[in-house]
Order: sequence, then C-alpha cells, then structure tokens
Amino acid sequence: MRLRLLALVTLSLGLAACGSGQHPFDATAENNGYYVRAGGVTYQLQISRVLNRFSIEDHQYLTGLPGGTATPGAKELWYGVFLWAKNNTHHPATTVSPNDLYIVDTQGTKYYPVPLDSSVNQFAWRALALSPLGTEPGPDTTASFGPTQGEIVLFKLPTAVYANRPLTLEINAPGESHPSSISLDL
Repeated sequence: MRLRLLALVTLSLGLAACGSGQHPFDATAENNGYYVRAGGVTYQLQISRVLNRFSIEDHQYLTGLPGGTATPGAKELWYGVFLWAKNNTHHPATTVSPNDLYIVDTQGTKYYPVPLDSSVNQFAWRALALSPLGTEPGPDTTASFGPTQGEIVLFKLPTAVYANRPLTLEINAPGESHPSSISLDL
C-alpha cells in the first residue's frame, strides 16, 4: 500500500511539473522576470510601469532629461522600463544603447525612448561594455541596490496606448536579423 501511494505521489508531482513554466530563454518573454537574448547579451525585464513625477522614488528616475523637455500633458504619461543584462559569453560584449530599444503597440506604432543623461541620472540605461559574466547595472551601483534593481529606459507615451495593449519592448541588437521582444505591463 505504501509503495503504491509513493508511486502515485511521484507520478502526480512529475505530471504537475510538465509544461508548468516557460523556458527562461524564450524568443519572446511574456513579462517581468523572463529573459531574452539579443546580440550575445541576456536581458531581463525587472519591471515596467507608469511613473509619477511627484513621487519621491519616481522623481529620481526623471533626472537628466534634455533641457526643454516638456512634462507629459493631460493625454501623456511617463513610462519606465527597467532592465538588467548579463554577458553569459566568454568574450566581452556590449549592451544595446537606448536608441536600439523601442515599444510597439498592437497597431504597430513605435515609441522611442527619451534620452537621459547617465552622468546625472544613476539609473539611466546606456550601452555598456560587459566583461564575461558582467552585468548591467553593475554590482555595488545605485541602480543595482535600487527598488527595481535595473536601469531605466524612459518613454513618454500617449494615454491612447491603453487602447492598444499589450505593448512590446523590442531590443534591436546590432547584427541580429530580428529584434528580441518582451511583453510589457501597462
């Protein structure tokens, strides 16, 4: 009797695990925590969310904007995409620049990041040469210890994107024939 019970428990655990999760390196990640590879570097979406410029936490993510950048109007919002990256190769690799990242809605409209000055904003995403097993943000940096544990790519989006969800972050790594994609929350 015990042997049968043990066999049933083992079988049910094995079946419960089948298909219960996605491979962490899918070509398209479904959301936070999943990984995608692009140009030899592995990227992870830490979190994506609307930012409130009046929030103490969010205010620091909005520093380093180009002079003359208008705050979002009544039909616009700040949207932060916080990324982490790792070079899992045995040779140096460079992460994509913010110019190689964009958001696409279900209508095919592309939204490009607002540049941030990384010398002013310690959370700003930038292209960075990573040694083998190196990460961005690097260990012991402000961004790595921050609430998101990632660096921000900032977008100014129209509120109309709510009608065209889901949004997708496209990582267009140099040398790749197709961008890698991560689905975003909004």
